[in-house]
Amino acid sequence: MITLLLGGARSGKSELAERLASGLPGPVTYVATAEPGDDEDFVRRIEQHRKRRPPSWNTVESGPDLAGVIRGVDGTLLVDSLGTWVASAPDFRVDPEPLCESLACHEGPVLVVSEEVGLGVHPSTEVGGRFRDALGALNQRVAGVADEVLLVIAGCALRLEKR
Repeated sequence: MITLLLGGARSGKSELAERLASGLPGPVTYVATAEPGDDEDFVRRIEQHRKRRPPSWNTVESGPDLAGVIRGVDGTLLVDSLGTWVASAPDFRVDPEPLCESLACHEGPVLVVSEEVGLGVHPSTEVGGRFRDALGALNQRVAGVADEVLLVIAGCALRLEKR
């Protein structure tokens, strides 16, 4: 069962994914895609995420090979988030096929968190536009293999109909 949770910044998508994962069979592995770098605010936010997770959960940092990490882990997975994974890729270029195949082949439940980038203002820079387009296309591909897609707004989830 693959659940994609989409939402804007600070929408509560990660917290909802964590609550859902807590009710799923173990072991639970949290797949972190973020590379904090020197951004102190981002480092603080990552630490807040870490503190919310139960100590029994495993944490794996994906790096660029997110599909390979997913293939190498058993049990319940929580992938957080596709936006930070795309942002760390050179020129925002990621291949959705290996990712979607690894998600579809995973034998346990999978929760995938991603930023919804189509609801905001038109990016004011060319780079912002390329990021929006890359993540929007990836979200659509992952939604295509997901069993359930939730849009999270203000901590509340809305189940989306698949086409």
